[in-house]
Amino acid sequence: MSRLQQEDRSVLLRDLANMGSSGIAEHENPATFRQTFYPVAEHSRALDPDVALVIGSRGAGKSELFRAVVQEKLLPAIARVSGGQLSRLMPQQIEWLVGHPLEKEFPDMTGLRRFLKEHRSDLDASVDLWRAYLLRVLRTHLDLSGFGNQSLFESQGGDVEAIVRALGALGNEPVLALDRLDRTLETSQRWIIVSYDELDVIGGYDWHAMVQSIHGLISFWANNARRWKRIRPKIFLRTDLFRRHAQSFGADLIKLAANRAEITWSDRNLYAMLVKRLANTSQGLREYCEETCIRFEQDADLGLIPEIKKSTDARPLIERIAGQYMGKNLKKGRTFAWLLSHIRDGNGHAMPRALVRLIEKASSQELERPLATYNRLLDPRSLRRALDDVSKEHVLEVNTHELPWLPGVKDRLDGSGVPMPRRDAERLLGQRWDDSWNRANPGARPPADDVSQLATQLIEIGVFRVRPDTRIDVPDLFMAGLGLSRRGGVRKR
Repeated sequence: MSRLQQEDRSVLLRDLANMGSSGIAEHENPATFRQTFYPVAEHSRALDPDVALVIGSRGAGKSELFRAVVQEKLLPAIARVSGGQLSRLMPQQIEWLVGHPLEKEFPDMTGLRRFLKEHRSDLDASVDLWRAYLLRVLRTHLDLSGFGNQSLFESQGGDVEAIVRALGALGNEPVLALDRLDRTLETSQRWIIVSYDELDVIGGYDWHAMVQSIHGLISFWANNARRWKRIRPKIFLRTDLFRRHAQSFGADLIKLAANRAEITWSDRNLYAMLVKRLANTSQGLREYCEETCIRFEQDADLGLIPEIKKSTDARPLIERIAGQYMGKNLKKGRTFAWLLSHIRDGNGHAMPRALVRLIEKASSQELERPLATYNRLLDPRSLRRALDDVSKEHVLEVNTHELPWLPGVKDRLDGSGVPMPRRDAERLLGQRWDDSWNRANPGARPPADDVSQLATQLIEIGVFRVRPDTRIDVPDLFMAGLGLSRRGGVRKR
């Protein structure tokens, strides 16, 4: 490999620092989404019409997969690249529609909470809510000749009471209209798949409303998934919510979960995703990758796709970027393993977003304060500092998106050292239990009735992890973001 000149190094660092990652899939740059999206073959099963439930941890790529298919119309390209069962389908005969989020066509948080609170003991009300909004989504596809009036469709999307009331006034006609549509689709060998994403933010900070609405959606489709062969749901649900409510949702969830797909990321796929982003960011980075003997296939829709058959295929590139070790020798760890081990959550899952942001932020660090030597782009010290930035950003995103009560955890644990005995963690969490858990959203409360349940919840979602000696630890992904420190950690300079 040729020696890296300072001018070339600066250009490559600027490219690395701007790989197009916004941190949230739905906000990725529309102009470059196709080049940054990496189609994981194992994920393609989630797109099969017969799979109703797709589960995955936060950041696993459920929203990205949703966007790739629904907004970017990439199903044919994914089928072409991934093969398997999906390649035997005819993507042009599958129409994807959005069941949630619907923006102005769905009630806002306040209106939805009010409706669900008034019907808290009535599961049928939650079921009717989703039935009514499904009909509105499918309006242009339905034969409405039997509808006596159009008030179901004429009401504004935010007026949930009026919409559900209009549904009740129509009697059996809504289900008959859906039956007619299903027969038409079957005759023409077509499918309509209605996708439901971002369910964990329904109801805002009211987790009771979120659970109630998800239960209604699950119940509705569990009772109709076998009735309709060509109108199919695609429900994206966080893994911890699936596990936590599997028992309370009962037989309804079991029916849908029998043929579920799970979005997980192997080390090989994580590094392949990263290499794809690098190569499609600039010609310079593509050549930089190719100099480590990585080969690429050119796809008309998805750009350059790396041939990474095992994770270690990416090791020469990673070691060229940041060196073999996270210090002078093996004592500080191998860089190739360090990158993924330090962005894993408490459940051991590493996600694409954190990996990309780690490289981007370390590159920005190097541009502002060059430290790398020996022909490298990144220095281990830049990576360590970048990890703190990624942690703070990750916690902030969680605070404002899925877990609005997490600032209360930070307030109660801030400045503590881990690992710590569980009783100490619970004692800290229990301080000011009835006070606000989010200054910006005073009504936010943790999804638990006491500190023991909260600690268990934090373990389930990967904020905490339990060490072999039963002490509570916090992964690096959450460490700086929660204002914590680890005894005996690597000193940052």
